[in-house]
Amino acid sequence: MVDFFQGQESLSALGWIIRSVITFLFLLITVKIMGQRSISQMRFLDFLVALMLGNIIAHPLSDPHIGLKGALISTVVIVIMYIFGIFLTLRFPRLRQKIDSVPFPLIKDGKIIYEGLKKARISIDYLLSVLRKEKIEDVNKVALALWESGGEISIFPDPKYEPMTPATNPANPGAFELPRIVIKEGKIQRSVLQEIDMKEAQLINRLKSAYQAEVTNVLLGTVDSQKKLSVFLYK
Repeated sequence: MVDFFQGQESLSALGWIIRSVITFLFLLITVKIMGQRSISQMRFLDFLVALMLGNIIAHPLSDPHIGLKGALISTVVIVIMYIFGIFLTLRFPRLRQKIDSVPFPLIKDGKIIYEGLKKARISIDYLLSVLRKEKIEDVNKVALALWESGGEISIFPDPKYEPMTPATNPANPGAFELPRIVIKEGKIQRSVLQEIDMKEAQLINRLKSAYQAEVTNVLLGTVDSQKKLSVFLYK
């Protein structure tokens, strides 16, 4: 009954079942020892360990020539190193800052920070999708958006745009309409201009008169239902 621990030419169906059950229970205990942090927040160190464990455990479950014993021992060593690494990051703040980067802004006071997008290696489309998930249709309504070390974006709406209830705002609100993107990453979205019945020359003139900027300098340009133009420049 212990042969399934060693590498063999082939394994019986029972051997594969026992390997799978033992591996599952072993990983269950391993993740429990690693703590909830490794599940709820996939940071740099957690991601590294997850890749290593996945690679180590997957091979014995797919190749009978590889013994299970070595994989279990390797997993124990990696988990011990992981716990020790977590202890070091908690004990030494400078080391923690090297491993887990300090949060930095993507949006501040309603302005998109292009340098932050480049540092986080995300596109303007991804940033806008995150805002939409937070029910924020306009970048101008964001006081601060931070890129966290875990790859998440923390968004803080401007207080004056906080949601109102019927009790605080008895007036009948108008219909919701998402601002249309007319310029993205230095390129005019001509199909959108046709949909909102706006001429390209009109857009360029408004851009020059209101922002003294060329189209190529625009990271994002939107138009609301009242055809009010909002522009975010690269710099």
